[in-house]
Amino acid sequence: MNRSDNVRPVIIRRKRVVAGGGHHGGAWKVAYADFVTAMMAFFLMLWLLGTVEDDKRKGVADYFSATFAVQTDSAGSDGVFGGKALSLVDSITDDVATREKSRENLEQLERVVESLEARFAADDFLGEAFEHVAIRMTDEGLLIELFDLDGRPLFDAETHQPRPVLHLLTDIMTDVFLTVSNPVAISAHARSFPAVFLENPVWTMTIARAEAMRGLMETAGFPELRVHRVTGNADRVPAVTPRTATRNNRIELILLLRAEDP
Repeated sequence: MNRSDNVRPVIIRRKRVVAGGGHHGGAWKVAYADFVTAMMAFFLMLWLLGTVEDDKRKGVADYFSATFAVQTDSAGSDGVFGGKALSLVDSITDDVATREKSRENLEQLERVVESLEARFAADDFLGEAFEHVAIRMTDEGLLIELFDLDGRPLFDAETHQPRPVLHLLTDIMTDVFLTVSNPVAISAHARSFPAVFLENPVWTMTIARAEAMRGLMETAGFPELRVHRVTGNADRVPAVTPRTATRNNRIELILLLRAEDP
């Protein structure tokens, strides 16, 4: 039977499908998006670390760093030591004891501040004397400044002879200092004198005033062995400007953070 010329031949086309679409597929976009997200998180972390203070950054670093060496021997899987070797427990105990001692030391200094404030608040006359006092915490310990006010000095002019207000302040400070065992550092500072002075008295005067303060405290009952150092600083460390201001005449008493050795 002859095929009709009007019938078109049937052509079957087979298309080869490549799984994933090759480089035209979308899988790479997912991987790229994950990479970009990770990089954004990484740079965000760097930015946050850059805005954190050094002490807090160190705390974060210490959290992720190993603190104690791990021993291979063990004191048991349970019990008082929690499966740790005795030598490891000793090191942990020492560290905890050090931190507890430091925290207790700070709490004692806070109680000193509270005691001083309570003493001065109990009497109006003492409240006037408290105007000579400034208290703040430093790296060394609790710093208590006793300073001159305009027309109300702690020492007779340009001498190391203490005035009655300094005797009163010394008695109160000594009573409160005796409630703790911290050693004390005593230093004297002075305002700058005009350059027309032939001999600048600031060195000899501050040394003499520091010694006078030590003598007042010991007379009031403060133990001599708890005096860590006595220094005269002349006008080298002014508290305010100008350097000739009366406020720069001051005695600094520092209750040191290091506890007194037994």
